[in-house]
Amino acid sequence: MTPEVPIAWLLDSDPALRWQVERDVLREPAVVWEATRARVASEGWGMDVLAQQDSDGQWAGGAFFPVDYDFDCPEAEGEGMPWTATTWTLNSLREWGLDPAILRERRTAELLAENSRWEYENLPYWSGEVDCCINAWTVANGAWLGADITGLIGWFLEHRLPDGGWNCEWVEGSTRSSFHSTLNSLKGLLAYEAATGGTDATREARHAGSEYLLQRNLWRSLSTGESVGPWVDRFAYPFRWTYSALNAADYFREAALFDGIKPDSRMSEAIEIIRAARQPDGTWLQAGRQPGRVWFETDAPAGEPSRWLTLIGTRVLAWWHSEGG
Repeated sequence: MTPEVPIAWLLDSDPALRWQVERDVLREPAVVWEATRARVASEGWGMDVLAQQDSDGQWAGGAFFPVDYDFDCPEAEGEGMPWTATTWTLNSLREWGLDPAILRERRTAELLAENSRWEYENLPYWSGEVDCCINAWTVANGAWLGADITGLIGWFLEHRLPDGGWNCEWVEGSTRSSFHSTLNSLKGLLAYEAATGGTDATREARHAGSEYLLQRNLWRSLSTGESVGPWVDRFAYPFRWTYSALNAADYFREAALFDGIKPDSRMSEAIEIIRAARQPDGTWLQAGRQPGRVWFETDAPAGEPSRWLTLIGTRVLAWWHSEGG
């Protein structure tokens, strides 16, 4: 942590964000941040989103899209897909640190097994579908809620591409991995391992997928050496499905802490991209979230300092330096 970190500003936030500042930036004792984390269910964003849950276990009446989404007129959503359906909402609650016991008491996993179907071919919720990112979130949420996602774990092992990663476009015949799909797949596998201990096969797959990104320094094309896209240094919260150097570095921070290993030196260029985006006042600016319907806003408008990005950027740099990166 450096003196420039705006601590008071970061702490003046919803419990979903504040507890992570206490744990990852201030390094407070567990008794402090766990007490704040416990408030996620009863205050602010967590409480408000929990109140939106339908009696059938879903949110907004659908698995990936709200029940009222008009697939024949997507422009009605304001040039963006809605972010209020079940999968997106579970992602938020999990990332905010909600105690899963709250949803287990509501029988959420069982209700979704009984009532929720993917918009793709009406497949059962916990079986996943064909999209790597969707299946990764289903693995992470299922492990969190105690659902049986064994079949999906096997799916990821079977659908890894020859170069070590994943691509949602495999259904269109793609044999080259995607930065976006690979990162989201890695997050799902890490969540599964953290919850269950994983297997030799899942660890091998996760480490191979990580190697795919590390070989490319988290931002370069292996064939040209150039940036793989303008989204590499575009930092926006919520991350949703989109890759960025910051999103990837935060995953590698979490994975390294879980595996008990040091930062990989091949991340150094990505770390410099993150550092370069830091403002003189110690904040990172919001690039602007993806358009579409939300329950409510959880971060700053585009161009303004973002508490979420500042938390994430600060903890990534602190980890990199403290671990000898």
